[in-house]
Amino acid sequence: MVFTNWARNQSGAPAEVRTPSSVRDVARAVQDAAASGRRVRMVGTGHSFTGVAITDGIMLRPQGLSGIRSVTTDNGSSSVCVLAGTPLSVLNEELGKRGLALANMGDITAQTVAGAIQTGTHGTGRDTGGLADQVVRLEMVLADGSVVTASPGEDLFDAARVGLGALGVLTAVTFRVEPSFLLHNSRRATPLSDILDRLDSMTSANEHLDFFWLPHTDACLVKTNNRHPGPAQPPSSVKHWMDNVFLENTLFGALCGIGGRFPTAIPRLNALSAAFLGDSESVNTSYKIFTSVRDVRFLEMEYAVPRERLEQALRETRDLIERMDWKITFPIEVRVTPPSDAWLSTAYGRPSAYIACHIYRPTPNPAYFEGVEEIMTRLEGRPHWGKLHTRDAAYLTGVYPRFADFVALRDRLDPGRVFANAYLDTVLGA
Repeated sequence: MVFTNWARNQSGAPAEVRTPSSVRDVARAVQDAAASGRRVRMVGTGHSFTGVAITDGIMLRPQGLSGIRSVTTDNGSSSVCVLAGTPLSVLNEELGKRGLALANMGDITAQTVAGAIQTGTHGTGRDTGGLADQVVRLEMVLADGSVVTASPGEDLFDAARVGLGALGVLTAVTFRVEPSFLLHNSRRATPLSDILDRLDSMTSANEHLDFFWLPHTDACLVKTNNRHPGPAQPPSSVKHWMDNVFLENTLFGALCGIGGRFPTAIPRLNALSAAFLGDSESVNTSYKIFTSVRDVRFLEMEYAVPRERLEQALRETRDLIERMDWKITFPIEVRVTPPSDAWLSTAYGRPSAYIACHIYRPTPNPAYFEGVEEIMTRLEGRPHWGKLHTRDAAYLTGVYPRFADFVALRDRLDPGRVFANAYLDTVLGA
C-alpha cells in the first residue's frame, strides 16, 4: 500500500498497515514495532501538507477507533471523551445530538480529532484557543506499550496536546464542551488598506475574526462570528450553495485552472473574484458557521507571528508579491488566537496572528513560499506543524521556550525512536 495525503504532495509505503479497533490493538502494534526494530505511526485523514504522518514501518489507520466513549457533567461543566480516530464532522454531529458543542474549531472537519490536535489545528478566536486548548485529558500508548492518561498539571499533558505523534499514539481525547450555541456570521467585502488601519479594533470587537486578501487587488473578504441569542436564521439552501459551493469552489476552481494555463491573466481573474465578493449575514449552529468546504486542491504554508507584528507581516508580504511579480490566485488568510500553554502550540505564551499562504496544487511556486517564510522567520514566526515549511530543530528551539523540555521528555519516553520518521528527525532533531 502507498499512503498519499489530500494535497497529493506527500506519500509513503509502510511495511505493514493495521486498523486497530481497541487500545489493546494499538499497544500490541507498538510492542510489535519495538520488538522488530520498526517504527509506528497513527495516520489521520491525510490533511497535513508535511510528512508528519509518513512511516516506512507499521502504519495504523484510525477508522476502528471512532465514536464517543463517554459524556461527563460535573458542577455544571461538561466534557466528552472521544476515540482518537473520530472525524471532527462526526464529533460535531454527535455533540449536537446531545445539545453540546466545542467552543472553537478550525474550518476543516475531515480531520480526526487526534490528527487535528497533534498538529496544532487552531481556528480563530479572540478569547478561545484551538482544539488543543480545549483538551482536558489524553489517553495514549507509550513506546513500551503501556497505556497512560495525561491530565492538567502534568508535563506530559502540556507536551502531548500538540505532540506531533512523537511521544506516543493517542487513543482517546477528552474535550471540555459547553451547551450548544448560535453564531452570527457576517461576511463583508472590505479594502485591505482599511483593515490594516484598524486591525486592533477589529480583533478586539469580534469573538472570531477571519479575513482573506486577494493578491493583486485591495479586496478582502472579512468574516466575523459572534455569539447570538437567536433565533437561528440560516442561509437559504440557494444562498448556501451560491456562497459555499459555487463561488468558493466551483467558480474559484475554474478561475484557478484558467490562471494555471495563463498566468498573466491572474491579476484580472482576481479582480473578477473580488467583484463577486458580497455582504451577507446568517445565524446558525456554531459548528455550521465555523466549518466550510474546500474542494480545490492547494498547497499551504502558514506561520504564527506575535499579534503585534501582524500589520508589518502583511505589509511586507504584499510588497514582496508586487516586487517579485508573482502571479498568485489563492487568497492569503489571516486569523488570530490567544496565548496557549501547550508547549508546541504555535500560540504558546503569546497572542498570535496567523498568515496562511496557498498556491494552486497543479502550479506550485516554491519561491513564493520561500520569500514569505523569510519574512515570517524574521518576525519570530512559528510554522504550522502540518503545513509546508523548511524550519529545523536549530531554528525551532529559538522560538519555542519549552522546546528543549519537549525534546528531553521525548528522549525519556521514546529513547529508541519507535515513533520517529523523517519529518520528526528534522523538526525535533535526529
